[in-house]
Amino acid sequence: MVQLNADEFNQEHFLREYWQKKPVVIRQGFKHFQDPISADEIAGLACEEEVESRLVYKKGQEWQAEFGPFESYEHLGDKNWSLVVQALDNWSEEAAQMIEPFRFLPHWRLDDLMVSFATPGGGVGPHIDWYDVFICQGSGKRHWRVGDEGQHREFAAHAALLHVEPFEAIIDVELEPGDILYIPPGFPHEGVTLETSLSFSVGFRTNSAVSLLSGFADHLIDNEQGGQLITDPERQATQHSGAIDANDFEKIKQQLTSLTDNDEILRHFIGGFYTQAKHELDLQPDLDLIADDDIKVAIAEHNLMRLGGVRAFYFPETVTEGICYIDGKTVEFPKAISPIVQLMCDQVVITQEQLAPWTNNSDFIDFITAQLGAGYWYCAS
Repeated sequence: MVQLNADEFNQEHFLREYWQKKPVVIRQGFKHFQDPISADEIAGLACEEEVESRLVYKKGQEWQAEFGPFESYEHLGDKNWSLVVQALDNWSEEAAQMIEPFRFLPHWRLDDLMVSFATPGGGVGPHIDWYDVFICQGSGKRHWRVGDEGQHREFAAHAALLHVEPFEAIIDVELEPGDILYIPPGFPHEGVTLETSLSFSVGFRTNSAVSLLSGFADHLIDNEQGGQLITDPERQATQHSGAIDANDFEKIKQQLTSLTDNDEILRHFIGGFYTQAKHELDLQPDLDLIADDDIKVAIAEHNLMRLGGVRAFYFPETVTEGICYIDGKTVEFPKAISPIVQLMCDQVVITQEQLAPWTNNSDFIDFITAQLGAGYWYCAS
C-alpha cells in the first residue's frame, strides 16, 4: 500500500497553507517509491482502443500531438517525446492504489490518475491546468518550473496543445523518485524529462456552473421534472405590455429557484452527475460466481474490491434512508444495510473482517449480487 510520508506531509498543514493557494514540493512524499506499472505496460495500454492516450513530441521546432491507439513507438527514437495515458486507475489495480493516500480530499473532486512516460527532453510544453494536481515522480528524473498565477497569455502550439507564453519561475526543481509537486489551478508550469522517467499525476477538479446547469436540465428532462408553468390568477391589467416588471421577474426567478431549492431533486441530480464515469470502465462481471450462487462463500473468503474508475457516493442525510449513487444511477437498498453500503462508498477495499457481520444478511447478499453482476465490485485476495 502506497502511503504519504508522515514526516514530510501533514494533511491539516497542507490544506491550511497550500491547497488552492500556492504550489509546493514535497520531498520524498512517498518514501522508497516503486513504479506500480512498467513503461512497457503503459505502452501496451496505449495500443488499446478503449484507453485514452496521446503522444506529444516535436517535429523540428513544431509541437505535435497524436491520439491513440498506437501501433508502434520505434519511429520516435530515444529522445524528446512523451506518452500520456489517462485514467490509469481504470486499468491497473496496482496503480490505482496511488489515489488512496489522497482520500483526505473528497472523492467527488477526483478527476483521474494520469501517467506520463517520457524520454530525455520529453514533455508536453509550458501550460496551465485549471484543476489541482499532485505530480508524483516515479523512476527517473524530471525538471519542473512553476510560475506564479496571474495574467498569462495562452496560445495554440498545436490543435491539441494549449501552451502559455514564457513565465518567471517561483519553483525551479528536479524531482526524483518519491518526490511530489502540488500545483493549484491557474499556475503555469512545465516539466522536461532529464532521464527516461515515469510521472504519475493525481488530479482533482470541480465543474463549472454552466456544465452543472446543463447537466441539471438534462436530468430534469430525463425524469420529466420541472414542467410546472407559472400561474397568476390574480393578474392585474398593465399599462406597459413590453415590460417584464419586478413582480413578473420574481415569478420567473421563483420558477427556476424552486427546482434548485428542492433538496430531493438536487441530491438525486448531484449524486448521479458526480458518479458518472469519466472514462471507459473495464467492466468484467463474474457471471459464473453469480450463477453458482457462491456469493456467501466468496465474500467470506475474499476481500471485496471496487473496480477502478467506478464512483460510488452518498449523502449523509439520506444514506440511512437507503439511497446511494453508483455510476450515474440512484440505487435504493434496505435501510438496515446502510452501514456496509456507506463503507463500500468510502473504501475501495472491504476486508473479510468488515464483511463478516453481513455475510448472512439476505438484503446485503441481494445488494452485492447486483453489484457483482454489474461488474462494479469483484472478489479479490
